[in-house]
Amino acid sequence: MDRRISPRSALILLLVINLFNYVDRQVLSAVVPLIKSDLHATDRQMGWTPTAFLLSYMILSPVFGILGDRMSRWILVAIGVGLWSLASGATGLAATFGALILTRCCVGVGEAAYGPIAPTLLSDLYAVNRRGQVLSWFYMAIPVGSALGYVLGGVMATHWGWRSAFYAVVAPGLLLAVISMLMPEPPRGAADRVTNRRAKLDDYLLLFKTPSFVLDTLGMTAMTFATAGIAFWMPTYIDGLKTAGDLEKINLYFGGIAAASGFLGTLAGGWAGDKLRGRLPGSYFLVSAAGMAVGFPIFLVMLYTPFPLAWVLIFLTCFCLFFNTGPTSAILANVTHPQVRATAFAVNIFIVHLLGDAISPEIIGRFNNLRSGFIFVSGMMLLGAFLWFWGARFLARDVAAIENLAETRSA
Repeated sequence: MDRRISPRSALILLLVINLFNYVDRQVLSAVVPLIKSDLHATDRQMGWTPTAFLLSYMILSPVFGILGDRMSRWILVAIGVGLWSLASGATGLAATFGALILTRCCVGVGEAAYGPIAPTLLSDLYAVNRRGQVLSWFYMAIPVGSALGYVLGGVMATHWGWRSAFYAVVAPGLLLAVISMLMPEPPRGAADRVTNRRAKLDDYLLLFKTPSFVLDTLGMTAMTFATAGIAFWMPTYIDGLKTAGDLEKINLYFGGIAAASGFLGTLAGGWAGDKLRGRLPGSYFLVSAAGMAVGFPIFLVMLYTPFPLAWVLIFLTCFCLFFNTGPTSAILANVTHPQVRATAFAVNIFIVHLLGDAISPEIIGRFNNLRSGFIFVSGMMLLGAFLWFWGARFLARDVAAIENLAETRSA
């Protein structure tokens, strides 16, 4: 690895890119009522906008995952960031609902070239015992970027129209793409002390024979099914109550709460997973499951609590939901061979989105009211907790198996 580029520099760059990634995703959620009015779309149609993005994202992620195991990952990151930035600007130009759907599909293509790749770069730069916290910092961009998306969408839509929010992310995204192209490629498996070699078919098949990988992926699918649907419809739900202020204020409050609670929850989960790792071999699974189990009843109580008190429960729910972000990603990295890690993350992305957030917003849109939809979809939080509690018994064995395999094949 080029010594002029430190692991921290790579982490900061990927963190900033991820921030813009989630800003772009949630800008759309923040301006759904305005887009509905302008393009004459229904709730059910708008439920398809995140689905269109996720379909292209999840279908192409395995393609880019395989490429990420064979070519420069920083080049793929640059391509992805540049493409989704341009596609986001095109969303602001959409004159029809069909055009809006097409641009969101293009955003998905760009993110497919980035999503499976970035965590593997960090996994090659940081050792196993630090990955929980490092990946928590990286994924901290989810709540903070999402919150900025809500705030950016709400403020800019109020003053300059909903289209302006999509134009704002183009220039910064293109600049980040250029910087990514200049970054040197770290050797695959460097932090695992594994010799760089071509992956074999057995390495790929091993993914589906590893209980920790399978149960972690299924748990993340259940969690994503619930949280993505809730995140997409929450501003619209609160706006419909007519008790929490106008749309700009709702997006500002919800964005700020999501940022603060998600930031704290993500970092706390990563810290707890790493700290407990020496005492509890399945700590990454256990802290993830605990967060989901606690968050479920808090969310249900929130649905029947009036504002402004409901904002407190939204904060606590978001904290619990983000508690698993770093640990579950660390599990994926620690139980997969370095030479197929990009593919492993891509397979995870495909399954999580196919059965998770690609369908949950549309399903919620089918209900007669959003509260009923939230109650239905939130049950997946309990399923996620169960799957992660189950996975805890396998984690130490699966990590040791991968380490032994890596040592054997690099000898």
